Amino acid sequence: MNRTYEIMFIVRPDVEEADLEKLIEGFSANVTNGGGEIKSVEKMGRRRLAYTVRKFNDGFYVLLTIAAAGSLIAEIERRLRVSEQVIKFITVRMDEEEKRLAKVKAIRDTKVKRSAQPVAHTPQAPAAAPDAEAAAAPAAAAEPEEEVTPAAAPVAAVASDAPPENAAAV
Repeated sequence: MNRTYEIMFIVRPDVEEADLEKLIEGFSANVTNGGGEIKSVEKMGRRRLAYTVRKFNDGFYVLLTIAAAGSLIAEIERRLRVSEQVIKFITVRMDEEEKRLAKVKAIRDTKVKRSAQPVAHTPQAPAAAPDAEAAAAPAAAAEPEEEVTPAAAPVAAVASDAPPENAAAV
């Protein structure tokens, strides 16, 4: 069963560009001869290392993305380990991560984004009037009314920590 792996390795800084190409081609040939597939090869260039490795402070970074069986990856790691030019390497299995990211993306796609919805501005309804004012409202409809702002509207209920007064005693 082929799985997706990323293999990053660091090559000594004193290696020539032609030798670096030959090294990458050698690992690529091992993968293809073993039944795997090279998805991408990314040479990231010469970079400074976070700490000294085998008396080197910098090196050439190379990232290989591979679809192969686990036994082939073990062979590639063995070859990386015994290669004199490679000073450090790491292999990461990516297929589980890709499945997890696809699942998260599918969940996100099912939800509707609020930013994508058009903003609907609804006019604010005036505050509820008591029954006495409701009866007088049709007579006063001919007169212009003042606009009620939310700050000037009476507060209907105030939240408090005290229990409600009309609650049944337990």
